Amino acid sequence: MALAVLALKDVTLTLAGNAGPVEILKGIDLTVAQGETLGLIGPSGSGKSSLLMLMGGLERATSGSVLALGQDLTAMDEDALARFRRGNMGVVFQSFHLIPTMTALENVAVPLELAGVADAFSRAQAELQSVGLGARMDHYPSQMSGGEQQRVALARAAAPRPAILLADEPTGNLDGANGAAIMDMLFGLRDRHGATLVLVTHAPELAARCDRVVRLADGRIVGEDRARAAAE
Repeated sequence: MALAVLALKDVTLTLAGNAGPVEILKGIDLTVAQGETLGLIGPSGSGKSSLLMLMGGLERATSGSVLALGQDLTAMDEDALARFRRGNMGVVFQSFHLIPTMTALENVAVPLELAGVADAFSRAQAELQSVGLGARMDHYPSQMSGGEQQRVALARAAAPRPAILLADEPTGNLDGANGAAIMDMLFGLRDRHGATLVLVTHAPELAARCDRVVRLADGRIVGEDRARAAAE
């Protein structure tokens, strides 16, 4: 049996709202195996993105346990979480989150430098070339299209060779052609680096490429399918 890279046990998430506490996630039990590609689907407000944020230690569970690579994220402080993510996780958001005053190359290389990677810029160059941006390394985000910016974000997430790749609606802000290209690159990065991939998506064609699809509704897991069955 494959090693569990992510394991969530009886996880809840409650956040403060204007009218009082709001239960976002309710009793989540979920395991993701090493090398698996997992799609999280469900209607808006079902808790998909919140669940992904818990997996990445970007949100803290109200109760329950979240283990990543055997480490309990719920027991770590913010500094420890940041160090753990830097060494083990790559995160891709719908809205790119590039630093506007840095070139594409700097956006990918600087996090590597902060992590103490000796060949940060050469590795960043290689990742940008792998996503088709070899000629755009010196461009700033404002000089790039949305598809190009998302490619930079993919390169930045993959450059540290993370064991876990998390993607939140990675094609959500892109047109069909760019979305399809980003999908191909995302799965290509997973294959090349052997990462475990968890992604949130509304796109059936993206979910269909996953090994397994988990459906959420109202903060709970309501079903699991092999991807092709879920997409039909």
